[in-house]
Amino acid sequence: MLPRLAAVFLALALVGAGLSQRAQAVQTVWLTDSEITEHFADTTIDGRYASGRAFTERYDRDGRLTYIERGVTMTGHWSATEGTLCTIYQSDASGGCYRVARVDTNCFEFYFVSRTEEAAPGPPGGKPRWTARGAIQGRPSACRDEPSV
Repeated sequence: MLPRLAAVFLALALVGAGLSQRAQAVQTVWLTDSEITEHFADTTIDGRYASGRAFTERYDRDGRLTYIERGVTMTGHWSATEGTLCTIYQSDASGGCYRVARVDTNCFEFYFVSRTEEAAPGPPGGKPRWTARGAIQGRPSACRDEPSV
């Protein structure tokens, strides 16, 4: 009886250790300014908002930005600011700064934190709000339909 009971406790301990490792692996790691620049400069992403609406956004190395959604095109600039990706449009206030998490080989999630570069990275202790996910064009997308954080 004791060996069987010991085996049950050992199995439970191993399962608990596996769950603990999985919980650690799921922890969100936000991209740094240099990682944001490395991943996005001179790329175009195809993305979807939480609502399911599709968009395309081009990040030129010189900071220029082109955004396309439902046949509407906006231009502006982008930057890596205080650990956020900021997308500021010339004639539209809908841009802002987002924490970015790489959740798979070619899937990035964007979490809104502030409306302007000056306000980045958002209020201390503020919780970023999941906004969208996207994949870099020209590479197989690894994005799924639900947020991972």
